[in-house]
Amino acid sequence: MLKGLFILDDFNLIYGSVHEEIKKYIDIYAEPQTKESIQQNPALLADTEVIFSGWGCPVLDDNLLKAAPHLKALFYGAGSIKHITTDAFWERGIPITSAFAANAVPVVEYTLSQILFSLKQGWSYVLKTKKEQKHIKKMEVPGAYHSTVGIVSLGMIGRKVCEILKQFDVHVIAYDPFVSKEDAEQLQVELCSLEELFQRSDVVSLHTPWIKETVGLINGELISLMKHNATLINTSRGAVVNEQEMIEVLKLRSDLFAVLDVTYPEPPIDGSPLFTMDNVILTPHIAGSLSQECQRMGEYMLDELKLYLQGKPLQWEITREKALIMA
Repeated sequence: MLKGLFILDDFNLIYGSVHEEIKKYIDIYAEPQTKESIQQNPALLADTEVIFSGWGCPVLDDNLLKAAPHLKALFYGAGSIKHITTDAFWERGIPITSAFAANAVPVVEYTLSQILFSLKQGWSYVLKTKKEQKHIKKMEVPGAYHSTVGIVSLGMIGRKVCEILKQFDVHVIAYDPFVSKEDAEQLQVELCSLEELFQRSDVVSLHTPWIKETVGLINGELISLMKHNATLINTSRGAVVNEQEMIEVLKLRSDLFAVLDVTYPEPPIDGSPLFTMDNVILTPHIAGSLSQECQRMGEYMLDELKLYLQGKPLQWEITREKALIMA
């Protein structure tokens, strides 16, 4: 039986429902560890062959890898692995699999809720009613009938949003320079330029990975092209938006709304206009897995473990090349 450890911030949050089954396959030879406890006692890694982790995973640098000479696989029960992988890790050729697909599920659900609510101008009604302390007069809204939803980037989450939008009477357009026309047709989306997407959409939803090429991709010029009463939704990464330029446009265009689950920096700096602007909705990065939703990520890692033990390809393995273009 392979020897393994749990190393993460909150063991029960992610693995509470599956750790007993994992123990049927893996000899978990010590209590759940944290990044801090492993740094204090790296000798615990000497016999480790597999690690189950998540938020709070230690950086997989040369020091950690030297302390874990027998490490054969890492199961990361969370999303992005950018902040934990290093050149030393990739050079060891250790397979790593992530629960990014599980974490995508609540992001898609949150995004759908905000798209539909924004097509009704829901946040405008909420805030104006609260401010005026009475029901306000109904206004013209795009609604979810023959309106246009723009999706920026067709990665896993963007694609899932497109799939779920097939249930509604909306026209979906998308920008992704790496997606073929045939692929787009299968998703029932119309590909267009970024400028055209912002011009035509009643709601624009961002699903762009944070890589060097996408920093500040969404700038003030694009946002200023948006239709009257349009909404920008960002559940991807704050750094893909030029925040200062966005703020300047939103100050001039009170008809526009921005629903921001992510910012850069995160949280916004003290005194940021984002906290007080009437047409900005801030949520503290809640689109991803929270509370009980986190158990899904642990279940995905259990499934990956079973594939690994059977010698089958891991469904959610992340290669060095794939990591370069992921969030």
